[in-house]
Amino acid sequence: MHDFNYKAFEELEKTIKDCAYLAAQAQKDIRRFYKEDGSVLTQTDLRISQIVEEAVQRLFPSSTFICEESPVIRKSGEEYIFVLDPIDGTDVYSQGLPSFAIALGILDCERKPVGALIAAPRFGVGREDLFLSLIPGGKLRMNGEDFSACHDKDEIEQVTIGSKELDRLDFSRFDGKVRIFGSSILHIVSPVIFPSIQGCINQPSYVWDIAASHAVLISQGMDISYFSGRKFEYTDEFLFEKKKYSEDIYCGTWKGIENLRRLLPPRS
Repeated sequence: MHDFNYKAFEELEKTIKDCAYLAAQAQKDIRRFYKEDGSVLTQTDLRISQIVEEAVQRLFPSSTFICEESPVIRKSGEEYIFVLDPIDGTDVYSQGLPSFAIALGILDCERKPVGALIAAPRFGVGREDLFLSLIPGGKLRMNGEDFSACHDKDEIEQVTIGSKELDRLDFSRFDGKVRIFGSSILHIVSPVIFPSIQGCINQPSYVWDIAASHAVLISQGMDISYFSGRKFEYTDEFLFEKKKYSEDIYCGTWKGIENLRRLLPPRS
């Protein structure tokens, strides 16, 4: 990695941390309003979108930028594709709950998730806050220290699922535990950061709900698959047209995903 890129990523790390602090400070006085599709939006979403977009365009001017709350900025010959969710879990955030995150995913020029900056200022692991940093070409770090997931993740005993999955999945074969936080980003990274959670299932969502967490999974030898086994891909439609992916996704080790398919299939 070029020194310029490393320094730029370090500055981007600080920007995401500052935005997390901003979000946490604003939460007690937040007002919620609604977009045309009925989803929740706050002024914090819009403010963070602006801050991060400006930082990415300044630090990585040849890169494409995709954000939930602003038009796609697409560059030819792009070095990276940055994908931002300014507040993942805006509904829980706007109600004062702690399980929300700012997530910036980084895809390389071949559209492989290679980096992530995830800040959850009120959702810690043994502490109040969580910050995951995966600079392209580097190691995963959690709260400033190198991090490796537990390796015994094939047998499924606990899972996180999306908030709309309760009616979509067949639980008749599963006698384990289910966790629901209200944030797709936090659901998908849970098999990495929590020792006793082995997998995640998430309903069709958008690229900003998944890109950062996908990079974290890949860094730890895990991945994402559709229930059907079809390869998960970052298509033009998914990235630039902002369309949802089409099937439930299963996340974990490959053996863990096989067990998830068997234990928690979609309802027929």
